[in-house]
Amino acid sequence: MTSEHPAIARFREEHQRRGGTGRIVVLPDSVHTAALAAEALGCEVGAIANSLVFDVGGSPVLILTSGAHRVDTAKVAAAIGVDRLQRATPEFVKQHTGQAIGGVSPIAHPAPVPTYLDPWLERHPVVWAAAGHPAAVFSTTYDELLALTGATVVEVA
Repeated sequence: MTSEHPAIARFREEHQRRGGTGRIVVLPDSVHTAALAAEALGCEVGAIANSLVFDVGGSPVLILTSGAHRVDTAKVAAAIGVDRLQRATPEFVKQHTGQAIGGVSPIAHPAPVPTYLDPWLERHPVVWAAAGHPAAVFSTTYDELLALTGATVVEVA
């Protein structure tokens, strides 16, 4: 067996520690967009939980949104009580999550990141999210994702 990428191993360990029940799948190719992930998994794009990191005055905020949505940053900023959400740079994302854009998981970050969850994902019995690497995903449910992350539910679109 080949050794697992360290980011996936960190995710796997944290997923187990938090009682995650879904399976972790490492795909042969990067699935850094919701459309690519949905195609590879044979599911609707809306069942993909995109992990989007934003910079709020130097602090990270993680929005877990359905792949069918674009985040309305002004709406979300108002809902969570901040002036604005600025798209994070790849360096900022890596610094605060320990993971690369396209593979940011909802958990297993070096320090807790305030997390918000799109309620649209509840429409899908199985939700897929990144598992710490652009080619790794894991299956979960909306309720489990909410429990694993301690997220606050917020309308994002």
